[in-house]
Amino acid sequence: MERISNYKYLFFDLDGTLTQSEFGIIDSVLYALNKLGIEEPERDNLKRFIGPPLFDSFSRYYHMDQQKADEAVRLYREIYEVKGVYNQPLYEGIKDVLERLTKDGFTLLVVTSKPTEMAEIVLKHDGIREFFKDVIGPSRAERHSEKEYLIRTAIDLLGEYSETAPLSLMIGDRHYDIEGAVRAGIDSMGVLYGYGSREELEGAGATYIVETPEEIY
Repeated sequence: MERISNYKYLFFDLDGTLTQSEFGIIDSVLYALNKLGIEEPERDNLKRFIGPPLFDSFSRYYHMDQQKADEAVRLYREIYEVKGVYNQPLYEGIKDVLERLTKDGFTLLVVTSKPTEMAEIVLKHDGIREFFKDVIGPSRAERHSEKEYLIRTAIDLLGEYSETAPLSLMIGDRHYDIEGAVRAGIDSMGVLYGYGSREELEGAGATYIVETPEEIY
């Protein structure tokens, strides 16, 4: 496989790229829905909550108004912050990849739609926080967190946009990651071991697509 060497800054999505987040997320979504009297017979349907902001997902998939979506997010966090946040194991091989990339001189950042506070807990619990220069995510109070905005925030943090952007690569498993990178004007790498499909990633405009964590390296 050809080695890509023209990047310096690597932005990693969290859920579905670094961690298998479905366990903690799906259980927490089910908890919130049950508290609101909403039945979801198909557990696999809740995988669509992995990636986008929670408020958007509750609003879109269950036709909630602002007040009810806010309450759903509150209920979700009620259980997620106690239990779910600790049930996000790393993908096999990802820690080794992060270690190798760091030793090779790449600067790694996490760029995620998960609130920064929660992302920090996950990274520390899974033993990989040390590999990342910073964690870019929304605050707990924000309802929406566009990936393009988060990516641009990460680039601005690193230096002059015109100099940093060409050296940056967004790595993620869903079209939100890829589309955000396209709109921010940087290259992207879609990963197939997460929760998105090849069709989804290609349609979003991924510069590269890999099948395993090892192929990221």
